Amino acid sequence: MKTTKKLTIRDIAQAAGVSPATVSLVLNGKGDISGVTRKRVLEAVARLNYVPRSLKGGNEGGGDTLRFLKISKHGHTVNRDHSVFISDYIDGMSAEATRRNYTLEVVSFEGQPISAVAESLAGAPISGVIALGTELTEDDIRLIQGIGFPTVFIDTFYDVVDANFVDMNNEDAVYKVLSRFRSHGFERIGFVASHVDTTNFRLRQDAFFKNMARHGLKVRESDVLSIESTYDGAYDDTRALLEGGLDLADCYFCTNDIIAYGFMKALKEFGVRVPADVSIIGFDNLPQSATTEPSLTTIEVSKRKIGYLAVTILDDIINAAESQPSVKMLVGADLVLRASDGQDVPRPMPLQPKVRAARRQPAE
Repeated sequence: MKTTKKLTIRDIAQAAGVSPATVSLVLNGKGDISGVTRKRVLEAVARLNYVPRSLKGGNEGGGDTLRFLKISKHGHTVNRDHSVFISDYIDGMSAEATRRNYTLEVVSFEGQPISAVAESLAGAPISGVIALGTELTEDDIRLIQGIGFPTVFIDTFYDVVDANFVDMNNEDAVYKVLSRFRSHGFERIGFVASHVDTTNFRLRQDAFFKNMARHGLKVRESDVLSIESTYDGAYDDTRALLEGGLDLADCYFCTNDIIAYGFMKALKEFGVRVPADVSIIGFDNLPQSATTEPSLTTIEVSKRKIGYLAVTILDDIINAAESQPSVKMLVGADLVLRASDGQDVPRPMPLQPKVRAARRQPAE
């Protein structure tokens, strides 16, 4: 039986084109090493899946601290509009970490390269890591994973990446949205997507097409819109679409609540009534969704539950006697019914002529 050779610091040094001493300094967070060299070493660590010896024993040399990495690469989805969203994650993590005798520390990274995030972990006195993966790519995840700490990623999901994930079940959630629209008798269902590249956005778009097929409905290409994911960006992009003579669908599922807010504001300014003319459902159940006019029907996923599960999984990995297979967990969702989808009273049809007339004369 062939034995797999264990990697050493010399292997990493050869792959990165540096000395073993330099690799040791980078992994221990010491020395006056340039950012370029540090990045090269960390990329070699990630590429070769090297786990430093001092990190293989879970708590050995670590301490009872878990670190939550709040990562905002570009800020299109992780920003102040979602501060409550992130706080719910932290509440769930903090409660479970305390129950399991860990200290939870939160470290924020805004607009910094992922190599800087990975570099901050090298030699850190912690037991494990939970990373906000909303804006992370596969390569980003592999780089953070490659540092060697037990790690769980939340708010993202990759089927074929060997890492631990806790995310929302987007497919189940979107099925509930479309079922709600179908209960009103709607067949022409639109989707407000975003050209901002995040995994959950892509998963929701995929789920929209899959579940439309499950319902036996066809998707009109013109009914799938792509707009910015910030409130102002969603509003501006929707106005531009309406000014171009957008032929509105009967109803729209918006990728998230922030997009729905901007979308509805633009519709209102063009005289399009929600839900009398167009029904809207969002995703996230942010606090503002209950107070918008009209209040927003939306998907609620327990962020506290996701945070709790992330700590639970991480603790199991830290204390396992042997290497564990990756854990990939999806948390279900509930539909919170409010006014924007028309509640239980289907609106009279057809309304398109009235909507078109309203679009020709936008409200002041």
